Amino acid sequence: MSIELLWYIPNQVEPGHRGDDVVENHNSLDTLTSHARTLEEHGWGGALIGTGWGRPDTFTVATALAARTTTFQPLIAIRPGYWRPANFASAAATLDHLTGGRVLINIVSGRDNLAAYGDGEGDQAHRYARTREFMQLVRKLWTEENVTYQGEHFSVTGSTAVPRPVVRGERRHPRLYFGGASPAAEEVAATEADVQLFWGEPLDGVAERIERLKQLSDTLGREHPPLEFGLRVTTLVRDTTEQAWADAEAKVAQMANGTGDAAPNLNWQAAVGQRRLRDLAARGEVLDDNLYTAPGRFGGGGAGTTWLVGSAEDVARSLRRYQGLGITHFVLSDTPYLPEIKRQGDQLLPLLRDRGPTSTA
Repeated sequence: MSIELLWYIPNQVEPGHRGDDVVENHNSLDTLTSHARTLEEHGWGGALIGTGWGRPDTFTVATALAARTTTFQPLIAIRPGYWRPANFASAAATLDHLTGGRVLINIVSGRDNLAAYGDGEGDQAHRYARTREFMQLVRKLWTEENVTYQGEHFSVTGSTAVPRPVVRGERRHPRLYFGGASPAAEEVAATEADVQLFWGEPLDGVAERIERLKQLSDTLGREHPPLEFGLRVTTLVRDTTEQAWADAEAKVAQMANGTGDAAPNLNWQAAVGQRRLRDLAARGEVLDDNLYTAPGRFGGGGAGTTWLVGSAEDVARSLRRYQGLGITHFVLSDTPYLPEIKRQGDQLLPLLRDRGPTSTA
């Protein structure tokens, strides 16, 4: 079973994201390019570039990095509230064409600072209904000509997106990644996404969600190839198990003292998936073999809420167990970002590529 191995590039206005050590020119083109080129040199397929109002524009950053690299695949996070689907379909198809088919897309439906960019859709049910239409229409614009579509949220008449995305083998267009744990989000994933991304939940939780999404795909009459699954998680890797845990506990102690990672925003705290992660601490500080839940108690949010901790062999073993459940896309990260791209690229990735999936027992 082939796997995709991606990292994370922190396009932030303020330095020090999740304890990163780059301060001067932290979000300059040269600095971010150094991350992307180092990813290419150390075996990574590309990187997620996050989105949010008040951050550098994700699509612009991705385009600049793609122009300075040769194999780097940007997983570009975008929000339907920022874009009209026809504008986005054209922009993404153009970048895909110019890069020879390197574009990946992460559709984000979670609430943001809606008023700041003029989005009035705060209701969850309507927000996910809009996301479903967005994904349906974008896919049509990438694969069909003279598209006419009339939905509740979006409509086009006689629309053709040119140039076209790169078609290669089974690839018809950029892959659509999606996240979300609410019932409304899971219905969108089951019917419209190419890849469902999970946060770092324990194996039993991920297995339960995979099974539910497969059943939903059947029940709701999915019309696309089978849904694939991915994991977005922090991986704290050191030369030995003991050193990894010592460093993990030291990082959490800094967070507890208010000197580490900042608390996530209120929109994240209200999200169903984020609540699932925070509730894990009640089950124990360490779940499965090495899923560390303590960061979520002291401000870690999203992928920083739980960490897989250990030597490269420890973390590879855990990731292979997720692979055994059906996870084929991994988006990993740790700070400081640039040194960890090298460390994990050299120590962790070969272990994941050299061995097949293992038992989840």
